[in-house]
Amino acid sequence: MDYQAADITESLAMDSGEKRLNELGYKQELRREMTLFKTLAISFSTMTLFTGITPLYGSSLLYAGPASLVWGWVVVSFFTWFVGIAMAEICSSFPTTGSLYFWAAHLAGPKWGPFASWCCAWLETIGLIAGIGTQAYAGTQTLQSIILLCTGTNKGGGYFAPKWLFLCIYMGLTVIWAVLNTFALEVIAFIDIISIWWQVIGGTVLVIMLPLVALTRQPASYVFSHFEMAESTGITSKAYAVVLSVLVSQYSLYGYDAAAHLTEETRGADKNGPIAILSSIGIISIFGWAYILALTFSIQDPSYLYDVTNETAGAFVPAQILYDAFHGSAARVVYALSRDKGVPFSSIWRKVHPTRKVPANAVWLCAAICIIMGLPILKVNVVFTAITSICTIGWVGGYAVPIFARMVMEEKNFNAGPFYLGRARRPICLVAFLWICYTCSVFLLPTFYPIKWATFNYAPVALGIGLSLIMLWWVLDARRWFKGPVRNIDIQKNGKV
Repeated sequence: MDYQAADITESLAMDSGEKRLNELGYKQELRREMTLFKTLAISFSTMTLFTGITPLYGSSLLYAGPASLVWGWVVVSFFTWFVGIAMAEICSSFPTTGSLYFWAAHLAGPKWGPFASWCCAWLETIGLIAGIGTQAYAGTQTLQSIILLCTGTNKGGGYFAPKWLFLCIYMGLTVIWAVLNTFALEVIAFIDIISIWWQVIGGTVLVIMLPLVALTRQPASYVFSHFEMAESTGITSKAYAVVLSVLVSQYSLYGYDAAAHLTEETRGADKNGPIAILSSIGIISIFGWAYILALTFSIQDPSYLYDVTNETAGAFVPAQILYDAFHGSAARVVYALSRDKGVPFSSIWRKVHPTRKVPANAVWLCAAICIIMGLPILKVNVVFTAITSICTIGWVGGYAVPIFARMVMEEKNFNAGPFYLGRARRPICLVAFLWICYTCSVFLLPTFYPIKWATFNYAPVALGIGLSLIMLWWVLDARRWFKGPVRNIDIQKNGKV
């Protein structure tokens, strides 16, 4: 009786997220200390607000002018809510760190679970590794503009980094990422904190100050209703141009699944996980639109932005806008997949550094792949478009697997959490799934015509080869032994390792 009373007392004191985790067959191993605010803050910083909008703003504006860019953000935000709501319900039911990988395995059932988990894990891995490349490229582009402006601007004889140096900086930033993830996790934690406040405070100041200090501002009619196609893109279809101009919004509005990855460390994760996902989407939707509006209203001369003789050599439109105005976050997914023997030579990549306790080999594998993806910088002018396409298709495509499984599964097999959609789940999941399919499709399109080696979007080829090899591996071998995530409570009860 005393043991029974103790069990009841422990159950009552147990965190709701931990209780749900135990029901799923997993023991609480990580510290559950994160509050809703901290989870929300990390999720917000993971979403590519400034590093997504800033490098793609210029090309999106070029395709169809400001109106489609501004209203495109609103449309994408609307459909992103369907994806977020569908994911929030699943997160409430499965508050586990494995998130997408775990969700897909359990929602698809015992027959299809391993295959769904396999697809989801590899899509997420592809997205995360390419994500390193997008951040390195955006950072390089920013440094290129900073060097140019600090050495006298393009008009004043400033130094504009050539392609070979651009590639070297890109590779250098990737190596720095690998070194920090291998030897200095404490530094990364510190940088994360700075990043959160930098984006919130610095972003707010920028959004407010930019239109105020601009010598002139564009009228509302230009910002909200002006449509203009550029001959330099070679695109003649208005509809096609609008589709391409919205890519910046589709690339920037994802990453909110970070809240799901933190659920085993968040108090009341079955409730706070969904709240963090939806709150992140709400904040980024408003903040991102404000940033786009601030940039667009502050344009001094639209035709001057792309002029190769301007102060920023026509290479980075936001930098020119800022100059004119003021002048006058993948290795752990590879490690987790390796631990389940889902990666070739898994025994190598799943090794953990004996003293640093980090998957060092997996870190450097990601860095090497990232550098290889950047090599076309020397010959191809749309490398960033290709890398962002691979990143978005991989990352967002990973969302589609558990959402589709949730849509088609029998309701009696779903153990709902506090956030439950009920009968609304099928239409919401359907819209979310179709939107993800559309998003993945448009990122495979050519972005310039006529198609040449210098303007070739190599994302379809790279993804086609990669995914074909992954599926071939599944058919020929992996389906016989890959079972997805494995429970650890029963294993520990039996005293096995």
